[in-house]
Amino acid sequence: MPGLARFAQPVVRYKLVHHGGDSVSISRREFSALLASAGVPVQAAQAARPAQPAATGSDLGNLYPFVQKQADRSRLELSWLRPEFSALEPWQERVRALVFDHLFYTPLPVAPEPVLIRRTEHAEFWEESLTFQTTPDLRVPAFVLVPKNAKLPAPGIVALHDHGGFYLWGRDKLLEQPSENPALTEFRRGAYGGKSTAAELARRGYVVVCVDMFYWGERRMLLDDDAEDFRTRPADMPKQRIDEFNRRSSQNEQLVARSLHTAGVSWPGVMLWDDIRTLDYLASRPEVDPERLGCVGLSVGGYRSFMLGALDPRIKAAVDVGWMTSFATQIKSKVVHTVGLTFHVPGLYRFVDLPDLSALVAPRALMTIIGSRDGLFAQEGVKAAFEKIGRCYEKAKAGERQSCITYDGPHEFNPAMQAEAWKWLARWV
Repeated sequence: MPGLARFAQPVVRYKLVHHGGDSVSISRREFSALLASAGVPVQAAQAARPAQPAATGSDLGNLYPFVQKQADRSRLELSWLRPEFSALEPWQERVRALVFDHLFYTPLPVAPEPVLIRRTEHAEFWEESLTFQTTPDLRVPAFVLVPKNAKLPAPGIVALHDHGGFYLWGRDKLLEQPSENPALTEFRRGAYGGKSTAAELARRGYVVVCVDMFYWGERRMLLDDDAEDFRTRPADMPKQRIDEFNRRSSQNEQLVARSLHTAGVSWPGVMLWDDIRTLDYLASRPEVDPERLGCVGLSVGGYRSFMLGALDPRIKAAVDVGWMTSFATQIKSKVVHTVGLTFHVPGLYRFVDLPDLSALVAPRALMTIIGSRDGLFAQEGVKAAFEKIGRCYEKAKAGERQSCITYDGPHEFNPAMQAEAWKWLARWV
């Protein structure tokens, strides 16, 4: 019937090719009959078809099992917890050198040559806006807060801003300014409970330095044909335009990372060396006691704080908020918003997991804070990391100098977390 034509099953035909190159087309029924005459059951032929891959529940789909197996096969052969390691300092020297090697970036030392742009008086501290060299190729924008009533030289803190998918501003997230853009104020409210954490530290008597991380704030990526508002960030810049800039930056982040890799260096190398050289500058200031230095940050700032403590023994206490896990637990579905080329040290998991690096901080003080509702990390990975940090410090005979805390909250550095962090820094710096 013509009206049923659309329901008709398509005719499937098979092409048989003889050794001589001749071919003949036959129907499915003829093909089944041919198999039967050859003694091959049709069911067996159907069973020989490739099986559909099992569902994995992973962002990687059918590729997930292979990738996960590579991680699971790592012996983490340089973990401090392995029985062959008993002397902490030789182990630290070996593993710290390994991390530096895997950054694929060792900028030449350079004098900071700071340039003061302006000095602003606040009720409890002075704010200096300035730039200084971190490498022969990079001059970074920064602010330094000097408390008015502290006994100088005072302890110094490197305050490290977050990622947040919010690229238009960097260090400004940590210090509220008059007439700032409402979108920046709103971001600070969500990530930091509305607190200017750098100002909070200055009020507590610390000299605080904060730089814009590469690709954020004044170091953001600008294209040749960008509009004026992308270039100047006016205080009345509409949220829609801010969102457009942040969206574009997110889309291009991995392009920049891949371009750095193409140039033979890594993004974490650029980022971490900037932080080390920032510590150099802070320690050189006459208002700062170079024997009393610490660092603190949220999200990628927390990761930077952890790594700065691991790589530079001058740090007496590090606070890592919102960035700790066991890498293997991230692979299934948590890599997409956490482990990028932006700050992942290439190949490190062949030798150590992230929490293994806590033994590079030991016996100096380390606090790690995570929200129980932080969706960026697999909770089993956070639990495993916290347990390993505790074991690393116990083996280093410094158990009381580490603290791993879980708060009932999302990915944030809220006032309760801040209070805990400030107590930790006051105790150990």
